[in-house]
Amino acid sequence: MLLNENKASKLIALLNKSIKKPKTSLKYRNHFTLLTSVVLSAQCTDVNVNNVTKNIYKKYYTPKHFVDLGIIKIKNLIKSIGLFNNKAKNLYYLSKILLERYQSKIPNNFEELILLPGVGRKTANVVLNAAFNKPTIAVDTHVFRVANRTGLANGKNPKQVENQLLKILPKKNLTKAHNLILLHGRYICKSRNPLCKKCVISKVCLYEGKNE
Repeated sequence: MLLNENKASKLIALLNKSIKKPKTSLKYRNHFTLLTSVVLSAQCTDVNVNNVTKNIYKKYYTPKHFVDLGIIKIKNLIKSIGLFNNKAKNLYYLSKILLERYQSKIPNNFEELILLPGVGRKTANVVLNAAFNKPTIAVDTHVFRVANRTGLANGKNPKQVENQLLKILPKKNLTKAHNLILLHGRYICKSRNPLCKKCVISKVCLYEGKNE
């Protein structure tokens, strides 16, 4: 069962009222370091990424910096992050592409972003939203869970959920919707033991297992 457009709009309005300044919790200093942090955050918490990058970004914050470092040194810098071997290679090669093809600037369109090593659909949408204020929906585990649980979507994979959210949510809310839903999932609508009694959208939500 899905929410209708009016109830979906009300749900987002309630979240928008309760969550002040919804934005990514990743720390970065420019568009390149945002992209780098999002790549590093795959299967890793934002807290862990921030702990690692806070020292890296003091010295290395451009594609040229990462190309000059090389894969081995990048590995050493991010070795406390999961999947660091593959991520180091991806960061090196995406930096090389940005340096050689884009004058070190981050592409501001989805089609070019997803061609970069280590950049998938979710990463591209996060960067477009956070860096360029574009109305994209990045579906991570939190957004996927909350969307399906509340009745905003009924998708079996992130792409289906993304498409359904883009259709049902008001366009004026799309730039904020990703972070509103994500933060709600992270702190209230948890995978285990969701805090339904503290939930501001419990009366709109269609979750059958909610405990009020």
